[in-house]
Amino acid sequence: MSGVFVDTSAFYALLVASDRNHRRAKVAFEGLRRRDATLVTSWYVLVETYALLGRRVGVDAVAAFRADFAPLLDVVWIDLAMHEDALDLLLARRSETLSLVDAASFVLIRSRDLADVFAYDRDFEREGFTLVE
Repeated sequence: MSGVFVDTSAFYALLVASDRNHRRAKVAFEGLRRRDATLVTSWYVLVETYALLGRRVGVDAVAAFRADFAPLLDVVWIDLAMHEDALDLLLARRSETLSLVDAASFVLIRSRDLADVFAYDRDFEREGFTLVE
């Protein structure tokens, strides 16, 4: 299996037992690990994930994610060109639900020609990406 992009929604579902997608995320993650999939994400997604975990679960969850999970990831830096492409996409979509982080993710996924996305954010599906189940 080639690289799989991982979104904040999947990280949160995987790590937080009370999340409605927790069980599905655990099954999907185990499947990705068995296939030795490269887990790709961006610094934007990590910042969003750290902020969400910190606010909702606490700083210990941020520390655990950083120590135990972050080393498993191929993390891509969103450079100025990708950021500007993401901002252009965000403005072109004129969607109230699409975030700059998601738009940057779309740009990254296309630039890396990734086939699958591990996410529970339906904006990825609406954008035409295949979600990992």
